[in-house]
Amino acid sequence: MILLFCFVNIRIGIFKYNYEYICLDLWKRIQTQFKKQKGRLNVVKKMIELGIRVDENGKLYVGEAEVDDTAIARAAGVDRRVIRSTTKQILDNSELREIFTRIKPVGASLVEVAKILDYSVLVIRSDPHKPGVIASVTSVLAKHDLVVRQALADDPDLVPEPCLTLVIDGKIPAKAIDEIRSLPLVKSLTMLK
Repeated sequence: MILLFCFVNIRIGIFKYNYEYICLDLWKRIQTQFKKQKGRLNVVKKMIELGIRVDENGKLYVGEAEVDDTAIARAAGVDRRVIRSTTKQILDNSELREIFTRIKPVGASLVEVAKILDYSVLVIRSDPHKPGVIASVTSVLAKHDLVVRQALADDPDLVPEPCLTLVIDGKIPAKAIDEIRSLPLVKSLTMLK
């Protein structure tokens, strides 16, 4: 996720460049370290996706909860021994250690519980490398006095068809939906039920 991926890196202050550069540069750096090790690259992708960090002893955590190697191995589609070799490689490389000992999860998604909470969910597809998508959509929502409870954006380097998912407090009027659809940056808009 872009927000997860970039937000985590902005939070730990690894790079000082603009938003897009942070995302692409970090992923390129990681890919370079694991270019001939597909299994380990899958593990690292899963670690980024879930905000899993490694401590100095090689133990894996989501927040403060320790995660079993076997569980991560299943999620990444690899043998559990690949988890150990990946964490060793991370800890042996100062740049990877700096990233993966500090990474944190962003939080829980409200998408699946939105209906229960009387929230609305918009899924927007656009060019993820063009700036202003979130700003233009949230401007329309603000104009209609709607509050964004959560914004989740897929990382285009990790997800084949990235999208922006917004969880909105209350029902979205048809006029607001039409205005969002007419924005030049918006390729498509779907409301989840």
